[in-house]
Amino acid sequence: MSLTLAVGRPTLLDHVFARRLSTDVVLVVSGAAVVSLAAQFTVPLPFVPITGQTLAVLLVGSALGASRGALSLLVYASLGLAGLPVFAPSDDGSHLVGVAAFTHSSGGYIVGFIAAAAVTGWLAQRAWDHRWLGALATFGLGTVVTFLFGAVWLAIWLGQNGYPNDLVAVLSLGVFPFVVGGAIKALLAAVIVRGAWSAVRRADERSAL
Repeated sequence: MSLTLAVGRPTLLDHVFARRLSTDVVLVVSGAAVVSLAAQFTVPLPFVPITGQTLAVLLVGSALGASRGALSLLVYASLGLAGLPVFAPSDDGSHLVGVAAFTHSSGGYIVGFIAAAAVTGWLAQRAWDHRWLGALATFGLGTVVTFLFGAVWLAIWLGQNGYPNDLVAVLSLGVFPFVVGGAIKALLAAVIVRGAWSAVRRADERSAL
């Protein structure tokens, strides 16, 4: 039996690559790199920017599964904590890194990415992403998890920095601006993953002939 970082049922990438420790390490690091790249596509907002990270997190979680997906986002968070400019840039193009990034208004979303990848991966390992409704539910729940972590931390940050942090204020600043984009990203993730599953199945059918 090969040593592996994967835990639980096979995911999309397990139908492409055999579960081996070396392969898992490459996939985990690659997932962190994909999220790092997606973070650079950003639309600045006063407290929390709109970025491509959420889409990347959903795809990484679904493709890698709960354990490797969460580990990949933990690697991503650790790279930023170590000082690498992997998080979304600020309005002036600079990057918050280290502890400052986690204690900023958007720090909760970084932690939420880890949980979202785990949830998305867990559902994917139960074949939720094999069908349209299941895929939409999977990525919708992953998005909600990210929002939840982000909104809770934003509420704390607002209160600590003298801003109103009632429910309306938190939702207005940390959730409502991202609902439409989050829905579009969840739909796009479903389209990508369903297309990938179709391609894998066709390849399996051809190889069986």
